[in-house]
Order: sequence, then structure tokens, then C-alpha cells
Amino acid sequence: MARRKLKKSSPSGVQQTGRRITLNPKLARRSFLKISAATAALSGAAMTTKLTSRANAATAQKAQFAGSKKVRTICTYCAVGCGIEAEVQNGVWVRQEIAQDHPVSRGAHCCKGAGAIDMVTSPKRLKNPMKRVNGKWTNISWDQAMDEISAKLLEIREKDGPDALHFNGSAKVSTEMAYLHRKFAAFWGSNNVDHQARI
Repeated sequence: MARRKLKKSSPSGVQQTGRRITLNPKLARRSFLKISAATAALSGAAMTTKLTSRANAATAQKAQFAGSKKVRTICTYCAVGCGIEAEVQNGVWVRQEIAQDHPVSRGAHCCKGAGAIDMVTSPKRLKNPMKRVNGKWTNISWDQAMDEISAKLLEIREKDGPDALHFNGSAKVSTEMAYLHRKFAAFWGSNNVDHQARI
């Protein structure tokens, strides 16, 4: 296997090349190649259709909610255009399934597409503005939030200019939201806009 040269220093300070030694003397080159070939063969055998099979997501499908309907749509988390079978009840997105026959996604989701419904159903989703008051988060009205945020933004702009602000995007927004985010930064007069995945 891997070898290195022993270097001995002579009394005069000049290094001399010594004999070669094997770092792992119990495993010779030929044995290593035999083990590698056996590992490759076993890995290839494990990947055959006899040991692996494609998961069938349709068999795990639950019964539809009462009064709901299936809506075939496109995932909005990037520009690829994967398919989603959304289940909608009373105008609310309640469940999603993979579009098995979609030509782009071919019956699969990426991690963002699989969690797309969390923007609607997650218990951690904020439904109203919150402000920290005396160390505790409290709900405030939308009017109060807009007034306070816009006043602070205008104060920063007047004091330090438009480039004093950095606009940071998120992986949990749709392409439309990302477009509006970028347009707002442009109208603000700043080129300091980026995505959280790059930071």
C-alpha cells in the first residue's frame, strides 16, 4: 500500500534517503486489490433489482379529506418546475402528494419541495407580527408593525444611505417572493442583496 521514505540526517546535517517501509505491513498491495475487487462486486450485486426496489408512494396514500379536491400544480421553490398533487379543502392546502407521472420531477421531490406545505401547516409558522417587549415576544397589530419598521428603515436610510441595509433572502420562500424581495432592494437603491444559502 502507501509507502514513504525514511529520511535520516547525517552528522553533517545533510539528509540521506533510507530504505522504504510499508505503513501497513499486514496488508500488501495485492491483498488490497483483492479486497477492493470483492467490495466492488458485492456493491454491484446489492444494487441489482433483486435486493432493491423502487418505493411506491402511491400505496401509502391516505384517504382524502371530506369535501377536498386534488389540484395538480407546480412547486414554486425554484425554477425547475417539479409537479405537486395538492389536496385543497375549503380553499386551504391540507396535504400534498408526489405527482407520479410528472415529466420533470418523475415522481420525486427535493427536500424543499417535500416540505413545501410547511409554509401553510407548520405549527411554527408566524401568523401575525411579534415584538419583543421586556424580554418577551408579544403580538402586535399589522399597522403597528408596519409603522415601526418603516420608520426605522427611513431613519437608517437618512442617516447612513441606502447601502447601509442588507437584504437577505431565504430558502423557504417561493420564486415569486424572492423576485419581490429583489425588486424591493432595487427600489430601495441598494445592491446589497443575497441568499441565506450562500452566507
